Amino acid sequence: MIPKKNPELEVGRNSSLYFAIGLNVMLFFSWQAIEYKTYEKDDIKLDVVMMDSELDEEIPLVTMNTPPPPPPPPVVMQESVQIIEDTEDVEETVFESTETSQDDLIAEVISVEDVDVGEIEEDVEVPFAVIEDVPLFPGCENVKKSERRNCFQQKMNAHVVKNFNYPQTALDMGIKGRVFVIFVISPEGEITKVRTRGPDKILEDEAQRIISKLPKMIPGKQRGKPVSVPFSLPINFKMAEQ
Repeated sequence: MIPKKNPELEVGRNSSLYFAIGLNVMLFFSWQAIEYKTYEKDDIKLDVVMMDSELDEEIPLVTMNTPPPPPPPPVVMQESVQIIEDTEDVEETVFESTETSQDDLIAEVISVEDVDVGEIEEDVEVPFAVIEDVPLFPGCENVKKSERRNCFQQKMNAHVVKNFNYPQTALDMGIKGRVFVIFVISPEGEITKVRTRGPDKILEDEAQRIISKLPKMIPGKQRGKPVSVPFSLPINFKMAEQ
């Protein structure tokens, strides 16, 4: 059978080649259209610029009047000094000083042997636990020396029990506790420097009242001399159980 179409005359056989050539041609024309530049002729003006020649300006010379230099200082004429030889011996006058030196004043002071130096009494406090002769509570004078501390303690406790009075205000408020009293027995046997420390001011005042009723004592002695003796006494305020 003979085909009706000639295969050499088939149009679609080289279609891809024709497409590629047409695409390149279009791209070339598009690139030329984008790169094409135009200018407005009205804004462009050609002209010749004339440059003037530079002028050389002459600077005038100015003369300044310089003041003349100051005159030189006058020359001082030096007087000639004539040296005269001293041929005569002049006796110098010696002036004796009328001032009194420190050594002379010390020599006039009274000698140390003529000065009566008195002993300075110092208020020395010796604790009750280490003092040689403890203070004597009235009634302990005839007790042996080894038992005087115990006698003092017993008399002190008896004095507190005898004068003890629980404050009514402290009872109503339920105040209780221990009050520490510190006082000093002076070299004259007086009770001085009373200090208290406790849970409340009411109890401290009562403890101070009890100590204020202590009698005058025979002072304690250290090396045979009366001295101050501090003493601490605890007073316990305790309510009776109902």
